[in-house]
Amino acid sequence: MQVMNAFTRPLSRWCGLSVLTLSLFTLAGCGQEKQGPPQARVPEVSYITISPQKLLLAKELSGRTSAFRVAEIRPRVNGLIQKRLFTEGGDVTEGQMLYQIDPAPFEADLANAEAALAEAQAKLPSVQAKAQRYGKLLTSESLSQQDYDDAASAHDQLKATITALQAKVATARINLGYTKVTAPISGRIGKSSVTDGALVAAYQTVALATIQQLDPIYVDVTQSSAELLRLKERREKGLINPDQTNQNAANLIMENGKPYALEGIFQFRDVTVDPSTGSVILRLIFPNPQAEILPGMFVRAIIKEGVNDEAILVSQQGVSRDTKGNPYALVVNAENKAEMRQLTLDRAIGNQWLVVAGLAPGDRVIVEGLQMLRPGTEVKATPVDQGQTAQADARTPKSGEGEK
Repeated sequence: MQVMNAFTRPLSRWCGLSVLTLSLFTLAGCGQEKQGPPQARVPEVSYITISPQKLLLAKELSGRTSAFRVAEIRPRVNGLIQKRLFTEGGDVTEGQMLYQIDPAPFEADLANAEAALAEAQAKLPSVQAKAQRYGKLLTSESLSQQDYDDAASAHDQLKATITALQAKVATARINLGYTKVTAPISGRIGKSSVTDGALVAAYQTVALATIQQLDPIYVDVTQSSAELLRLKERREKGLINPDQTNQNAANLIMENGKPYALEGIFQFRDVTVDPSTGSVILRLIFPNPQAEILPGMFVRAIIKEGVNDEAILVSQQGVSRDTKGNPYALVVNAENKAEMRQLTLDRAIGNQWLVVAGLAPGDRVIVEGLQMLRPGTEVKATPVDQGQTAQADARTPKSGEGEK
């Protein structure tokens, strides 16, 4: 009996361990059957709701400034410059004397012409009286016709001589007046090309000086003919309506990037397209009382195109591009699934895009959570605080302000 007990105890222990191991495997198998396959996680996204708004559209165009009026001062007679009578770089008024050319030769010419005229006029009464007497004698047949014709012809010749001498006197007086070189316009005069004692020629190639009227001042900008046609098409389709309040108003951005304080007006658009650039010239006029704008400056002008009463703006954060560069956006549809929309964009306004086609009012455009998001994926969508988005847009520098 003792021998059987010795063999029985190890066997009973082995049997107990086997039963315990089998139970553990059974419990583990049951636990795995209860868990099942893991469920897919629904991506969370944030969206903004599209709401149309009234938007004033403007275009930023680059160009250069030019003086309102330019007058190149040239002498009208030959002579010697006696004195320069203006300050270089200063302001002059119309009619102000700028140079004095030596008048002595022209005074002598005027005196000679006046003397010759006086001599001819002194002879006129005698010749006229003789012609009248001969006319009376001709009727009484006491004088030949030839004598009368000679007297009448001498009278007519003297009258013609007097008329020619009067013209010479007028010419001499005009040339004498030209010795005083005056300003034809008011404005700012530049440097003088001659000094006192210089010899000048009438209507010479080199100007003595140049006067430029700077207030107001022209701003000539260029616009492509293609953009001009697109603008016309938008207006014909009713996408843009003219701004009836102040359509011709324009603003200016200086070379240093700062806006010009005064507002200008649109004057005209050229009727010819430059074949080398494919653009037309637009001329604007700006007041320039302090002469801040100088001719030849490179500036940017902001001109108004019109008003879009139903403009659709979307944050640039919500617009992506495919492999071909075409813009698109993902929207949350009625089934809470991501849906792709191909977009047609007009221009950037701050950190937003102006959308021409592809979106409609009420669309929910996804702006956050776009990473690895595919069209057709079910999403958990939450709206973005539109107030915070608007404040962020206002704080964002609008580098393309002229493209509004």
